Order: sequence, then structure tokens, then C-alpha cells
Amino acid sequence: MLSYIARRILVMIPTLLAISFISFAIIQAPPGDYLTTMVNELRSRGQSMDPNQLQFMRETYGLDQPFLQQYLSWLGNCLQGDFGWSFEYSLPVTAVVGDRMFLTILLTIATTIFIWVVSFPIGIYSATHQYSIGDYGLTFLGFLGLATPNFLLALVLLYLANQWFGISIGGLMDPKFMDQPMSWAKFVSVLEHLWVPVIVIGTSGTAAMIRRLRANLLDELQKQYYVTALAKGMKRRRALLKYPLRMALNPFIADIGNILPHLISGATIVSVVLSLPTAGPLLLSALQSQDMYLAGSFVLWMAVLTVIGTLVSDLALAALDPRIRLTGGAVK
Repeated sequence: MLSYIARRILVMIPTLLAISFISFAIIQAPPGDYLTTMVNELRSRGQSMDPNQLQFMRETYGLDQPFLQQYLSWLGNCLQGDFGWSFEYSLPVTAVVGDRMFLTILLTIATTIFIWVVSFPIGIYSATHQYSIGDYGLTFLGFLGLATPNFLLALVLLYLANQWFGISIGGLMDPKFMDQPMSWAKFVSVLEHLWVPVIVIGTSGTAAMIRRLRANLLDELQKQYYVTALAKGMKRRRALLKYPLRMALNPFIADIGNILPHLISGATIVSVVLSLPTAGPLLLSALQSQDMYLAGSFVLWMAVLTVIGTLVSDLALAALDPRIRLTGGAVK
């Protein structure tokens, strides 16, 4: 086990280096940079910037350096915990992220728990009551959840809340807490507002997981080991939980590698619609304004979380399913 983890970590290093280089190159691929975008915005307003001041800013931020030198400088600073300077906010990247990362992690964990808590009982019921009225009804709701875009559901809820109750359900906290540091009162306000984005973001994920769990469980229920366990007198519920359900969980454990990157990206469109102060809109804004160090740091963090999540899911799969081996090859 330890040798496998060590090999995977050694493979992660060149993988992350390649991802960081490609990401930095893609972010810098559009013509110009943040200062070019800023100058164009000033010109659209009929304003201008002193060329000497512009050149001074380029030299200060290192934008006048060759691409490779900029990349190596940024990568070296990242290894020391310095992810660069955000041009748009005139703050270090770590300071800009601030509470947004905490709120994004909280929202993602709450959404994941919501998806699992809702989808598992429904998926098990649909598989064990195949072609029943309940199965047909839950299947219809599942298809409806898959077909409804999350941002559209968010718009509908915003409209209904405003029309029926005269309230706004956008945001993750009361407006008075927006610029305040984290406190118990602010945390309670976040929890009070959290249920709306959790339901909106988790709807499609719940519907998809129900369909997958139902299909996987139906396949396992037809296999001989389950039929033999029932024939030997094992209670149906115990046999279901001990064998088929355990095997049907493999795809969900494998999804851990996809969950961790969502800590940063999240449901960006839903966050914009609901005015959520999470990391997704911040990443979108950084890409639009060519705030390259902020955007590059986000992409690098997502890559790190992806490779870590993949390793965690592989280890969890090996612990869950004895048929999976980390060493590879046939087991005699």
C-alpha cells in the first residue's frame, strides 16, 4: 500500500507541472493582458492612462517579461505559498479568496451530503420495487430533475419567492454580513440561507445518482451470489446490504475524484444567478478580466484536488471491493 501511494505521488509531480504549464499558457493565450483590458475599458469610457504609468505597472507586475520567465517565477512563488497578486482586486490571491473558499467548501459538502442522503434510499427502493407505481413515479421525477437546468430552477425559485412571499432568496447570508469577518452570527446566517443553493445545485446530481444506483443495483440483484445467499436462508435485507449494495457503490466511490475539484469551480452559473459569494464567480471574473495569477491559481488548485481525489477514490475502491487490487495483475 505505501509503495503504491509513493509511486502515485511521484507520478503526480510531473502531471501537475504539465497541467500548470498548459493552464498558464491557455490563460495567456488571448492577446494582451489585464492592463490591456483595463486600458480598453478606460477608452470605452472616454478616459486614458499615462503611458509611463502603464509601463511602470508592466514592470512592477512582471508583465514585460517573456512568457517562460513569467511562468517559472509564478511557479516558484506558488511552491513557497505565494500564489501571486490579483490585479483586479489589488490584493494577494490568498487574500482575495478568503471567505469565498470556506463558503464554497461548506456549500459543496452540504450539497454532497444532500445528494447522498436523498438518492440512496430512493435508488434502493426503485431497484427493489422494479416496475411498481413508486418506481415509475420516482423515475419520472428523476428524468424531470435531469432535464431541468440548475440555473433555470434557480430563476424559477427566485421568481416564486419574490411573487408569493415578497422575499429574496439569493445570496448565502444577510446583506449586513457581506463585508464582515466570519463570526457565529454570520455562520448562523449562512446556514439559514444554505438550503436554497443546496437544493438547486443538488437536484440534477440527485437525479443522476438515483438512476445510476438503480441501474447498478438491478444488475447486481440478478447475479448468482445474491440468489445463492437468499436460497441459503439469509434475510433479504441483510443480503442486500452485505453484497449487491456494496458492489453497486463502486461508481460513487470513484466519483470522489470529481467532487474535490468542485470545491473551487462549483456550480458557477447557479452561483451567478443566486449571487453566491463562492469561488466559481470569482474564477469566471478572473478569466474575463485576464487576471492571470488569480485564474492560474484556481486552475492549479483544481488540478491538485483532482489528482488527490483520484488517489483517494482508488484507495477507497480497493478497501470497498476485494476484487480490486492496487498492484495489478492476476491474483492466484
